[in-house]
Amino acid sequence: MENILAIVTVVCGLTAFVAAFVPGGHVVASWAGTLGFGTGLYSQYVSATTPQRALNIVGIVASFVGVALGIARGGFLP
Repeated sequence: MENILAIVTVVCGLTAFVAAFVPGGHVVASWAGTLGFGTGLYSQYVSATTPQRALNIVGIVASFVGVALGIARGGFLP
């Protein structure tokens, strides 16, 4: 369970980060970043190993940057 949460966090974070640089991708970046950030915080809370924590931090940071850029470029709605 903890491994799946860490992987979901990284996938959401990378999706948000990449979508933030696509023109018109601010909606995807905002929602994926928010989902990744929340999932990452919970995953960090329940994580048991150092590799899980490392993946969580990478995902949380990518999610935060993605959601910040997504909000700056248009927000959650089209």
